[in-house]
Amino acid sequence: MLNKQILIFGGCFNPPQNSHLSLAEQLITEYEEIEKIIFVPVNSKYQKADLIENEHRYNMLKLICDKNEKFDVSRIEIDSDRPLYTIETLKAFQKLYPKYKISFIIGSDNLKELYTWEKADELVKDFKIYVLERGSDNINDIIKSNNFLKNNGSAFIKAKNNVTSNLSSTFIRNKVRNGKSVRYLTPDEVISYIDNNNLYK
Repeated sequence: MLNKQILIFGGCFNPPQNSHLSLAEQLITEYEEIEKIIFVPVNSKYQKADLIENEHRYNMLKLICDKNEKFDVSRIEIDSDRPLYTIETLKAFQKLYPKYKISFIIGSDNLKELYTWEKADELVKDFKIYVLERGSDNINDIIKSNNFLKNNGSAFIKAKNNVTSNLSSTFIRNKVRNGKSVRYLTPDEVISYIDNNNLYK
């Protein structure tokens, strides 16, 4: 069963976007070995401007994930008393799912900085990393330009035909603040939740 994978999708999800979901769905369908995708919202202790409280971001993801048996959302980071390093989160999931291989997904912007992450050598040795190309980035060029990435090239998988979007959660939040429609940018359940809880106003 170790050939089966659970893919960890971390982020702020402030709020979740349709592009997050499109990407997750595409990864599930493109890679048969991925059994499930778990969305992991970061802790609000993480220093990020305009990051709303944990429960709201968790609840919005829960509304979405409850409708897809291949999606799940985890409280592992938001319930921690401090921000967790990626290596800590992934090891915790590996203990929770010992029969599965845990992998995770990052953007090519994060790939450039991966060598600076906590226990980066352990990270690339123990976990597969799916990488999404962002903007004009070329993953192969990024790997070739850094000795750490080049020496650990087998850890990285370029996501096939990844969904790309220049849309940001900041754009959605600003639309909400200005009383503009965000329909089709984020799921209807999320729009209702934002309205009912008067978020981003």
